[in-house]
Amino acid sequence: MTEKIEIPLSKNKLFLGIGGSIILVVLGIWLVINADEFQEHSMQLLRNPMVIKAAGTLAILFFGATGIYGCRKLLDKKVGLIIDSNGITDNSNASSVGLIEWNDISEIKTQQVMSTKFLLINVIDSEKHIGKAKSGLKARLMRTNMKMYGTPLSITSNTLKYDFEKLEQLIQAEFNRNKNLG
Repeated sequence: MTEKIEIPLSKNKLFLGIGGSIILVVLGIWLVINADEFQEHSMQLLRNPMVIKAAGTLAILFFGATGIYGCRKLLDKKVGLIIDSNGITDNSNASSVGLIEWNDISEIKTQQVMSTKFLLINVIDSEKHIGKAKSGLKARLMRTNMKMYGTPLSITSNTLKYDFEKLEQLIQAEFNRNKNLG
């Protein structure tokens, strides 16, 4: 392959994600403030204000972090995904580590969790790629991926301006072509 394929981040998808995060942070704040108002709830667990406050706090922390990440991605000038003769340069999600060389990849599989599809990039040396993580949080995310899916690397089209099925076909075709060259 002589050409470079660049797939940009989708500003619309990022705005939607940020909007959803804001709504869920506000809901978390509301839960923390109004935890005592659940005393009459039919479920015993939800009558406990500490449970309600804990759920609200977790919502604030998790969706606050995803909102901040979305804002950072919105301002990010890097291309979401680059596919070229070197490999796949991923800048599409929180656990992205940059270049994944074709000769490091052993297999590419598709996985679906609920309605979200993603590509699992199986690599020969997982620790090499986890070592590229620029933060402890990113390394933990990658190790969690490793435990759940057998690889630290995954790509989704959730933040990309590209259809998942087309992305899957494109990456599989380029992997097969470059695998045969190496």
